[in-house]
Amino acid sequence: MFSDPIKNLDQFNVDPSMHVADMGAGSGFYTIEAAKRVGSSGRVYAIEVQKDLLPKLKANAAHAHLFNVEVLWGDIEKLGGTRLRDACVDRVIVSNILFQVEHKEDFSKEVRRIIKQNGKILVVDWSEVSPLGPKTLVPEVVAKALFEKAGFIFERTIRAGDHHYGMVFKCK
Repeated sequence: MFSDPIKNLDQFNVDPSMHVADMGAGSGFYTIEAAKRVGSSGRVYAIEVQKDLLPKLKANAAHAHLFNVEVLWGDIEKLGGTRLRDACVDRVIVSNILFQVEHKEDFSKEVRRIIKQNGKILVVDWSEVSPLGPKTLVPEVVAKALFEKAGFIFERTIRAGDHHYGMVFKCK
């Protein structure tokens, strides 16, 4: 089984009225599911650097009748690159992007900047090389150390699929 956003978010406590950032949202699998969970009083920021994916993200949200999604072009690898305010989100989703992030420390600092105190991060990434996955991986131990160095507290692992690891961190 590959990583399933619904099952992963079931283990992450995304609640009504929360504000969530989906970092490197891609085509929006996590964005759509998170938007359903936060409801009309919540907000999901789908942040993506690939401009050609932005119209698809907007269309997917509109097709699902989700008007609580804000699609943003942004550079998640740069401090201030998401263009979100400091401490404005309750949850951050980091799914299947760490292996693509070149400036990992700057990325983790940007996550730290936008998350509220006591906010949480879901980290899901590839645990093994697969024909459908990346050729290079960020091992779970490296990902854990990256977020701990940025000031997050490891809370628990989640079952993220046969080819993925999953972790939840809390902001101090």
